[in-house]
Amino acid sequence: MMSCGGDQRPQASAKPVFSEAQACAVVESVFGFKVSKIQPLPSYDDQNFHVCVSRAKHTTDGPMEYVLKISNTESSKNPDLIEVQSHIIMFLQAAGFPTASVCRTKGDNITHLMSVDGGSEIKSYLVRLLTYLPGRPIAEIPIRPQLLYEIGRLAAELDKTLEKFHHPKLRCLHRENFIWNLKNVPLLEKYLYALGQDRNREVVERVIQLFKDEVVTKLCHFRECINHGDLNDHNILIESRKSAFGDAVYHVSGVLDFDDMSYGYYVFEVAITIMYMMIESKDPIQVGGHVLAGFESIIPLTPVERGALFLLVCSRFCQSLVMAAYSCQLHPENKAYLMITAKTGWKHLQLMFDMGQKAVEEIWFNTAESYQSGISM
Repeated sequence: MMSCGGDQRPQASAKPVFSEAQACAVVESVFGFKVSKIQPLPSYDDQNFHVCVSRAKHTTDGPMEYVLKISNTESSKNPDLIEVQSHIIMFLQAAGFPTASVCRTKGDNITHLMSVDGGSEIKSYLVRLLTYLPGRPIAEIPIRPQLLYEIGRLAAELDKTLEKFHHPKLRCLHRENFIWNLKNVPLLEKYLYALGQDRNREVVERVIQLFKDEVVTKLCHFRECINHGDLNDHNILIESRKSAFGDAVYHVSGVLDFDDMSYGYYVFEVAITIMYMMIESKDPIQVGGHVLAGFESIIPLTPVERGALFLLVCSRFCQSLVMAAYSCQLHPENKAYLMITAKTGWKHLQLMFDMGQKAVEEIWFNTAESYQSGISM
């Protein structure tokens, strides 16, 4: 059985580089589908393809669009973790969440480990095939308060539902050195060199120190749960429908990318969600209150959790911005995708820091409380 704990993921050689022809061959040989069209999808350190397949003779139902996921070499060393993540996707779908279906291989497995001769070494990659979910990423639309509220509610419902999830390898989600778990913010120090020396780095260093002083000591008071850990503006899909008044009303049609799941805390999930919903907003500071209101309609935070929320949101900005800068040095060809958060992220982090915790909290908490009184702001 493989070790599950120490997966510090950033690696220079981790990302797969399959061609479209190679990806086609995988779908056809491993999963038994005839590919009619394939194209790459943006990704962080794995490789994803949108795959259209031809219907088998004598069949008129079943999906025709899939996503082929090829895990990076580091993640592929941890098949137990990917198995647990896949079972979580299936569990959530059965519970009514808009997650993908996991397709089985011709050998009736949910993953397949394939080896590729890279010339100097043999590299192994875990591959999965998921159904393709409809909708557009939230990043593509202006987000209104009601949708922010629904996303906060979704985050809480997801964590609450996973309280009932059981699996013999569930311990794999205790990812002690996982760089994207919010409790591991101090691990960012080894990547700070990627920022150079400027005000951005000074703010990050200050956040890391505050995290050590004010959050690490409180972790034992936070309520633990399984976190999705990456409810960002590209991992939540939405579709629109016409309201009775004729305008477009958006609803969540898909939740993607469960690769960053780990044991964390309820307050981590809402902090991560707030940070990513701020990215695309023209009024970012207002975002937190609407997301918090939705989250707390399912899971009210305790006073100690609420007191850490500001610093946790700042900390997630730091994780995203530092690791994007670091990853750009490793994969300059993927810079456009890696720097999505950085376009507005530094500005939002500086704004939060300049305003200070008390002023930001006042806006968030007043907005959240306005929902309880029936007057959303």
